[in-house]
Amino acid sequence: MSNSTSTLDHPTTVLITGANKGLGYETARRLGALGWRVFLGARDETRGQTAADALSADGADVIFVPLDVVSDESVTAALETVAERTDRLDVLINNAGITGEQVGPMDELITPEQTLPKHLLPVLDVNVLGPLRVTRASLPLLRAADDPRVVMVSSGAGSLTHMTDSSRPEAQRAHLMYPTSKTALNMLTVQYANGIPDVRFNLADPGFTETDLNHQQGTQTVTEGTDAIVELATTSPGPTRQFRDRHGVVPW
Repeated sequence: MSNSTSTLDHPTTVLITGANKGLGYETARRLGALGWRVFLGARDETRGQTAADALSADGADVIFVPLDVVSDESVTAALETVAERTDRLDVLINNAGITGEQVGPMDELITPEQTLPKHLLPVLDVNVLGPLRVTRASLPLLRAADDPRVVMVSSGAGSLTHMTDSSRPEAQRAHLMYPTSKTALNMLTVQYANGIPDVRFNLADPGFTETDLNHQQGTQTVTEGTDAIVELATTSPGPTRQFRDRHGVVPW
């Protein structure tokens, strides 16, 4: 693993979506601490700029980029902003994600019987089409890098092996939205890897991490949750078409 590939004239560059809090923010903090130039993408401009300012105050090279992954126009504008600051993008981390509509607390998710297309479509838009939009727009800058790599933030809930194992916690709750979107993201990533061999595409499973996504119910710290993301982002040269968590390979 190469933890810092910065050079005097060109720091390693990374764009992270959904990076104003949680896993995205911690990933930005860790990569910024390695001397990388971090483009911190966030939909909410106030929260995004506040996050970037906080990391910059600690000495990191962080630039806020307004980025709403469900908007083609926002994605295009974001990559134009990145292109104004660098001639290449070494790493793209597609982190932005949502769980889907709930009827109450985390243990009151909409059941399969209650789920309608209107519930599923927004989750697919953010978790699957969002990475597609950002990846497609990023390819010119990625291809200008020496070892371009894309890290998709997936989930063990997207593993068919895990979801068909009754002993696994993921299989104890039936939820059509989030797991379906992450399984789709897994396939999307594999097909990118198959079809674009000059860019490396991998998937990170953060594990059950304490974030707003699960109402702070996770059993891992946010730093532990970013271990696989950071590993896949910083390993150069490295593999492609991998699905990993902090302990190793995750089964499909």
